[in-house]
Amino acid sequence: MAELADFAIESHALLGGVPHGFFGSAGGAQQFGFGGPGDPADVRVLRAAAAEAILGGGQLAAPHQVHSPDVVTVTQVWDDAAEGRPVADAVVTAVPGIVLGIVTADCGPILFADREAGVVGAAHAGWRGAVEGVLENTIAAMEALGARRANIAAVLGPTIAQASYEVDAPFRARFAAEDERFFAPAPAREGTARWHFDLPGYIMARLAQAGLSKIADLGRDTFSHVARYHSHRRSTQACEANYGRQISMIALP
Repeated sequence: MAELADFAIESHALLGGVPHGFFGSAGGAQQFGFGGPGDPADVRVLRAAAAEAILGGGQLAAPHQVHSPDVVTVTQVWDDAAEGRPVADAVVTAVPGIVLGIVTADCGPILFADREAGVVGAAHAGWRGAVEGVLENTIAAMEALGARRANIAAVLGPTIAQASYEVDAPFRARFAAEDERFFAPAPAREGTARWHFDLPGYIMARLAQAGLSKIADLGRDTFSHVARYHSHRRSTQACEANYGRQISMIALP
């Protein structure tokens, strides 16, 4: 298991003043998801070390993710174990010292903060979660803690890029007519029409439509940056039995 010192944690100026970071795979050596390969005990240690790197003395609160629109408001941390964590795809808190964490492997990790109100959030948004409202639900949960939509900043971390995300007609049919702009023609395969779906663009549009004006995208493609990120799609195409996850974290000091 690699040391965290071996990997650079990416951050964004829009979340300046709020402890946060987007971690990667460190060339495949670091795997942050309990559902991925490796000993769960090692994963737990690595996740705790990542939380410490974000905020000294911070305690991790990361849910069991299932591609849902559900959000958990965290008032105290739970045991960071493979089993028994709350089932949700976003977490929010107004409690200092809690480090919120979300794992991804192509889906979008979004970190949120209202510095003035002292409220932060983290969401996992694949196409399903984004369509079903996980982003809007995260914002609403932050508002319930005192955040103001006009003050919330949100940054999208490493996500599969449009050129790397080929989809078929049944996938496209799940989206509304106004979402046509997020699909670009791709070469047909075996006589079947294909498209490239812009998941980062779709997420950013949902954030803007929700009323957020302080939004940014790191612009990192998990699929093509082989040495930097885990990718579910890349692993699937390579016929690998399992795949790793990166983690994104945010906390109140």
